[in-house]
Amino acid sequence: MRPSQLRSRLTDSPLTDPVVLVELFALSNIAFLALDVGFAHLINTFAHPAEWVPVGFSLIAPIVLVAAMVIGGIHPTLANQGSGQRRIARYLGLSMGWGAIIVGIAGLLLHLRSAFFGEQTLANLVYTAPFVAPLSYTGIGFLLLLNRMVVATSLEWARWVVLLALGGFVGNFVLTLADHAQNGFFQPSEWIGVVASAWAVSSLCAVLIYPRDNPLLLMAAVMMVAQMGVGVLGAYFHVMADLRASAPRLVDRFLYGAPLFAPLLFADLAMLALVALWAVARSKASLVPDSPILIEAFTAK
Repeated sequence: MRPSQLRSRLTDSPLTDPVVLVELFALSNIAFLALDVGFAHLINTFAHPAEWVPVGFSLIAPIVLVAAMVIGGIHPTLANQGSGQRRIARYLGLSMGWGAIIVGIAGLLLHLRSAFFGEQTLANLVYTAPFVAPLSYTGIGFLLLLNRMVVATSLEWARWVVLLALGGFVGNFVLTLADHAQNGFFQPSEWIGVVASAWAVSSLCAVLIYPRDNPLLLMAAVMMVAQMGVGVLGAYFHVMADLRASAPRLVDRFLYGAPLFAPLLFADLAMLALVALWAVARSKASLVPDSPILIEAFTAK
């Protein structure tokens, strides 16, 4: 097989299509958040009824998104709006996107309201419910909207995904800093996540500003692979810390100790960033216009 033929097959495969990968990323992350949020809210035994809302949404949204794929196909782009079925699929995806954004913003406000709004102190910001965590829903919601409102093969779409991955790493930096500040960075290894997320932010910022710089794309890709290693290493440290905890019951060690799933956010965001970097590189050979003014004309063909 000639290299050009192999490249064509890889480009045409749904498994290497950035928009499909982003859609599957959003779907799987919403589903996983049901477990993650449920585990986090179990600490106070779901004291407030509103704490069930994100869990319920994370159980319903994946079903709706899978139904949208069955109805309209796995590729949720603007150009696929021709038939009535595809329009229905698009509206289902848009509704889940807006729903995730609302859940994320509402969760942010409720987490801040828990103590920080009562007394605006750094201690309340660090030692109360993680105020940035609910914005995971908002980021996923924007990904769902992006897949249905911007031409997926354009550089514009790719840069939006880079921006959303960048926002995720900014949030991860804040969460890592706040979580480890609770014990005053007792272990030196607790600084690894802070430094790694800061490097990830700087790398993606550079790509966002200079998306056509090939060495920069390669450097950012290497950085994202390193983030995956940081996530696995952090998960190991958290598990070992929980196993060494003094609580008599093993379940209490994991429930009230170092958050089990938190470090894996490094690997999760790195995968999204790698898809974004692949989309940036791929868009260079695309004939799709980047200008928003031309998007409507292109998708109407």
